[in-house]
Formats: sequence, structure tokens, C-alpha cells
Amino acid sequence: MASIPRVSASSPAASIPREDKDALLARAKDLEKVLANYGVRGTVADIHTGPTVSTFEVVPAEGTQGRDRFAAGLERQAAALGVSDRLRFAGHCDDMPAALMLADVVVSASTQPEGFGRTVIEAQAMGRPVVATDHGGAAETVAHLVTGWRVPPGDAAALAQALDHALQLAPEHRQALGERARASVCARYTTAAMQTATLDVYRELLPPA
Repeated sequence: MASIPRVSASSPAASIPREDKDALLARAKDLEKVLANYGVRGTVADIHTGPTVSTFEVVPAEGTQGRDRFAAGLERQAAALGVSDRLRFAGHCDDMPAALMLADVVVSASTQPEGFGRTVIEAQAMGRPVVATDHGGAAETVAHLVTGWRVPPGDAAALAQALDHALQLAPEHRQALGERARASVCARYTTAAMQTATLDVYRELLPPA
């Protein structure tokens, strides 16, 4: 099976001192670093084509329950870093399949592990390249360098590098990656596959009638 370009990433630290996080954020010049430090889960789409990413769109992955202040904080931070002109906060989206089809790459930069991580699965099911943090469900559902990239949680530099690789892929390579991602999801994470696996557990644990 073909692989995609390797992304080098440092090992995640057990914890990062608050002062180090503040210093990193103060030096941040790119949206990717803002996303990593805030642990944004959502869809990030490159709006302008070209070798250098110039504009991103951020679509929250879930509803707005309790997230209005969080979004406002992101907007203030973007303004403080001078990258507001490279951002568009699209707000809540009821038609995620359409949003995913418009995205060049989907990012799940959660800083806490998720048991499954539906955003990553849904993006791959739509044939989108994904960049996800290497913990929780994504550690199993994203095949590193085959269906997407996994990066250490909280590693802003690794996240930025993975996004750079993803956005610089030639269209045919991005399409091939998306096809591998969709095939993986369809083989392992459909309703039928879940039902079969659940019944297999019952058959293994329960004695024959």
C-alpha cells in the first residue's frame, strides 16, 4: 500500500509548563499554532490555492453549547496575533457532509483523548485527508502516513508541519489518500461492521443454547 510523505514529530511531553505555553503562543505567527494551543476541533479549509496557505476557514465540529465565549476568545487571539485576515469563522453548520466536501484537510486537534472521535471518522468517510492528535480513538482510526497524519497532542510545530504536508499534496495524491481513508472506514466502521462485531462478542461470551 502506498504511503504519503513522512512527517517528523517530536515525542509528546508529559506536560508543558504554563509559561512555556504562553511563550509559544506569543511567538505564534500561523493559524495552525493558534489551533493547537486552543485545541480546536473542526474543519479547516484552505481557501486560496498556491504553495503558501493564505486563508483558512474554521467550522466548529459540534453545536454552540457553551462555545460562544470560546469562539470569541479565538477571534480576539487571532486579532492579537495579526492573522484575522486569514481566518473565517463560519459558525455552526447543519450540513457537515457539504462542509467536509469543501475542505482540503480536516483537523481534529483535541488536547484530551476521545473514546472514538466521530469527526475523524466522518471526514475519512467523505474522502478527506485528516490530521489528528495521536491519542484516543484517532490512534486507531487514522493510519499514520496512509490515510492521514497523527501528531502528538499539544505539539503546535508538528501540527503545522502536518498541515503543510497535507496542503502541499498534489491533487491526485490527495485524492488517492482520501480514497484509502474512505475504504478503511467503510471496511471497519459501518453500522453493519459494528453489529457483526457486537454479535461476535456475545457468541464468544455466551454458551451455546
